[in-house]
Parts: sequence; structure tokens; C-alpha cells
Amino acid sequence: MSLKIAILGRPNVGKSTLFNRLTRSRRALVHDTPGLTRDRIEGEAKLFDLQFDIVDTAGLEVGLEGPLSDRLVALGMAALERADLALFLVDARAGVTALDEEIAGLLRRQTKPVILAANKCEGRMAEGEAFDAWRLGLGEPLNISAEHGLGMAELAEALRPHHEATSEHDAAEPPNGGNPDDDDTTETSLKLAIVGRPNTGKSSLVNRLLGEERQLTGPEPGLTRDSVASRWQWQDRIIELVDTAGLRRKARIDEQIEKLSASATVRAIREAHAVLLMIDATQALEKQDTTIANLALDEGRALVIGINKWDLVDDGKDVLAEIRHRLKHRMSQVPDLPFVTFSVTTGRGLKKLLPTIVEVHDRWSTRITTARLNRWLEAALTENPPPMAQNRRIKMRYATQASTRPPTIAIFANKPADAIPASYMRYLTKSFAGHFNLQGVLVRIVIRHGENPYHEGRR
Repeated sequence: MSLKIAILGRPNVGKSTLFNRLTRSRRALVHDTPGLTRDRIEGEAKLFDLQFDIVDTAGLEVGLEGPLSDRLVALGMAALERADLALFLVDARAGVTALDEEIAGLLRRQTKPVILAANKCEGRMAEGEAFDAWRLGLGEPLNISAEHGLGMAELAEALRPHHEATSEHDAAEPPNGGNPDDDDTTETSLKLAIVGRPNTGKSSLVNRLLGEERQLTGPEPGLTRDSVASRWQWQDRIIELVDTAGLRRKARIDEQIEKLSASATVRAIREAHAVLLMIDATQALEKQDTTIANLALDEGRALVIGINKWDLVDDGKDVLAEIRHRLKHRMSQVPDLPFVTFSVTTGRGLKKLLPTIVEVHDRWSTRITTARLNRWLEAALTENPPPMAQNRRIKMRYATQASTRPPTIAIFANKPADAIPASYMRYLTKSFAGHFNLQGVLVRIVIRHGENPYHEGRR
């Protein structure tokens, strides 16, 4: 288990900028708007020869009234509870504020070590203001600039004793065989992006599965802004749950922050193995839901529909009939798209969710031998021969699997793809999915037309 550091501080002091620099990524959203980060984001960091885990947290608004402020403070302190030390950032340009003093008092009352850093020290005036941080009672402040990379050597030297102490402790302790978060050698076998419109229960589901309040939840729509990954073990699999911001229609997105959040969600879909589309059972499968589903399918992801808030539905049969009808007509490219009804609040139906996702993921990863493919192709062509094209019979000679994830089959034919009717391609796709038990999974069949070696000018 490596050293784990929680970055703490009031809003807009540069915590996410420092997180991105140390993790050499852009995982945390960065914007001038204070309070952009709301969930804690974890990543692997490297600073010169030091490697450690780091956690970006929401800005702490200690002492301010309001349920959202209280929840953000609770999440920040929970991150510190799981960490080995706190890296407390203040803004050198703005100087020490009353909120900084409140946070410093909170940190002095707990037992974890604290490193104080004055960020945004790009100029002499800021460096002068940084000395004011001495009065916080947390030792000498480090002068750094997360944006420009200044003071990183001094930060590494301040972290080194804690890093060495953790390494010595690990050497003395037997290996930990339990939590995947504490085992850097465990590989993620399934990366699951949880997506949907705002306020469908995505973060609540993550918290329920993890068994802790990892993500910020509440009645306010749009609380999640970053795409937040959490590693979790289910049976013999390590699953990376990626909670994402709710996606609204493009016409309704007018704020820069929401555009950043939407871009992060789209990126999470592209990087996932499987996508769980969360929908509200009381507003089942609206147009925006199918837009998100089609985005996941266009990216070739395995897709499962999760119908949350099922405890609020009075007539389940009618709702299911309507959902099946809409799936059939709006998502016709994947017949029998799997869905699961459940309630995150009560837990009812959740036992079916992960088995369904894993089954779809395994089908999505199917590898089929060439011999089996060509036996299927021969039978499919015999049952329904290809039509004529340009006064010649279409001949399909050979099939091979071009790739998995999703299953993609290449069929070599004497005619190009645009000469083969779409209706016949749909027949082949349906036949292929049925024969190999791939219902509910996107499959792709591509036609490859080789050049004629006896064409004029060729030998």
C-alpha cells in the first residue's frame, strides 16, 4: 500500500490543478468557477522519484450554513480519514482568509500530519503574501505554483519522510489480501461507466455498491460534475465504477462548466468496457435516454439499461410494456437490449444488476473460431441465399472475426458492401447473433471486397 495524500483547502485554491499535475492527467476538471470539484477523485501520482496515491477533494466551506456545504466538508474529512497525510493548500495571491483559518483549526484537531502549501506563488508579491500562512499554526508553508510547476522539488522533499515511513511499514507488514484499493497489482477486469440524465440515481448506486458515502448525493440535480472512478471487487472480478455527470440535451447546455462535465462523460463512455444507462422509472426511456444509449452503441460499448426508482411505479406491467415498445422502435440495431429494474433506495432488484452486466460484458468479449464462423455462414447462406446484384449473384466465400469488443465479423464477398441490400445485412446480423447467443449485444458485420487479380492491367 503506497502513501496516500488528500489535497484539502477552500474552493478555488488550485487543488484540481495540482492533482492533474501530479497525476500527469486531466482527470479533474479545472475552471475559474469556485467549487467546481464536488466528489473526491483518486489517482496515482509521481513526483520525481516518489510514487504515491493522491485524492482531490471538494473545497471545504467550514462554518458556512447549508446542507450542501455540510456534505462537502464531511466528504473531505472522510477522504482525510482514509489518507496518510493532508496537503493543505491556500491561495498566496488572496492571502490567508477567515475560511483558511477555520480549516486550519479543523486540521489541527485531528491526528494526521499536515503539509501546508501556499499555491499560486508565481510573483514576488504572492511570495510575500505566502509568509502570512505561518500564522495558521501548521508550520512553514511551501511556496508552489501548481499551474507552472514551481516548488515541486521542495514539495517532494517535504513528502519524502512520509513516503519512506510508509515504505518501511509496508516492508514490515504481511501482504494485504483484501481491498483492491490497497493492491496496486490487481488489474481491472471490467470498467463500467454509469451514465444517464441528471438525478437518476447514478451516484447513489455507486455509494450503495461500495457500501460507503463515496459520492456526493442529494435532491439537487447535477451534483456530480467530474467523472469519478472507484475500484471495487465483485466476486472474482475487479470492477472500476465510473460515476459521471448527468447528460442533458445539447440545446439546454449553455454553461461552460456543464460543457466540461458533458465532455468528461463522453470520454468516460469511450474508455469504458460496459455502460450502464440509468433511467428514471417514472420517466421511462425518454428521447435523451435513447440519445445517450446510441452514443454508447456508436462507441461499440456493451450496454445495459438500469431502470431505477422502481419502488415509485404503481403499474409495473404497463411501464415494462412501454419500455419494451420504445426499445424495439428506438434501439432496433440491438434487439433484446437487456434491462434491469431496481430501487437504489430500498435495494430491491439490485442482486440482478451485476450478473446481467457481467454476462453482457462477457458476450461482448466473445471470440469465435474461424471454423465455427464458416459453418454458420454456410448454413445462413443455404437458408436464405444472397440476392442478385448488377445481374450477378452475390457470393460470400469466407468469414473471420476481425475483432472483439464488440464482436466484429469480416465476410469476404465478390461484391462491395454498398451492393448488398441493407435487409440482407440485417438478416445476417440477426442470424449471427442468434446462432452464437449474442442477443442484446451490438455485433458488427463488415463486407470485404478484394480486387480481381485478372482485372485489366493486373496479372
